[in-house]
Amino acid sequence: MAASKKVFEVFVSKVPWTVATKEMKEYFGQFGAVKKCLLPFDKETGFHRGFCWIGFSSEEGLNNALQKDPHVLEGAKLQVQRNRRLFAGQKSDKDAEYD
Repeated sequence: MAASKKVFEVFVSKVPWTVATKEMKEYFGQFGAVKKCLLPFDKETGFHRGFCWIGFSSEEGLNNALQKDPHVLEGAKLQVQRNRRLFAGQKSDKDAEYD
């Protein structure tokens, strides 16, 4: 019997190109323990694509981040919303194969 893993993620857009994964983790760490940060890069430009996913260890961290508005990092206002999709590479229960 596998324990179901709850995922507490926010989707962040309008991320300034000067901000890296380290800064995102530090910034969102004030709301709760950050389990993961996915900031996809564009192979052609070498810059990230301006959005990321932040995964918190608990629902409390997620709620704390969603309650704050605005989120400002390096002078830019970030758009933060609850993530409704899984991180790339994650499988949902729907993706599991059944015999």
